[in-house]
Amino acid sequence: MNAALSMKILALEFSSSQRAVAVAKDENVLTTVATDNLKTSPLTLIDEALQKARLDRTTIEAIALGIGPGSYTGIRSAIATAQGWQLARNVKLLPISSAEVLAATTRANGQRGETHLLIDAQRNECYHATWNLTDENQTETAPLRIIDMGEATRHESFGPDLPKVPNCQPLCPDAAILAQLAANRTDFQPGETIEPIYLRPTEFVKAPPPRKL
Repeated sequence: MNAALSMKILALEFSSSQRAVAVAKDENVLTTVATDNLKTSPLTLIDEALQKARLDRTTIEAIALGIGPGSYTGIRSAIATAQGWQLARNVKLLPISSAEVLAATTRANGQRGETHLLIDAQRNECYHATWNLTDENQTETAPLRIIDMGEATRHESFGPDLPKVPNCQPLCPDAAILAQLAANRTDFQPGETIEPIYLRPTEFVKAPPPRKL
């Protein structure tokens, strides 16, 4: 049996304009709670999901979290929540690319073959990846990279929060799918090592020294 199985999993997917929490036992999703209100506290969503699943916080053994790319604020809040939970309860943490979750969500919706995924990267650009989706599995065939809107509009694609890309079918990464992906994984990480997926180079300009008066 896979060592990742036989556990209660909390999944946090906050990388898009839809904040979603799922609770699962192994691959069996017990409940999902989602909102488009970005002011909703992660703990409010978590408490609602746990109540619907009739589970106590202390029973959660692993937290899966989408780490982007996508909403930097949302991803950071998911990471901070997971890190705090691990410090308090010593749960296992499993970060998973939100692009992988999006691919699995697209596959669960029946899409097959070469599939383009787009995620808003701001600055009139998109994150782009290509996955091959089959009945048996999914495989990344072109890794994440940043493209401009001109290139983005040439693809029949799936992704969240891109009304300016007419060929992109709106679809958010699904927290329930994230939980199911986590049930078959064992690559847990310490909370302090988890970082958002952010392809842009860090831009830092040192301030000039103060003028002498």
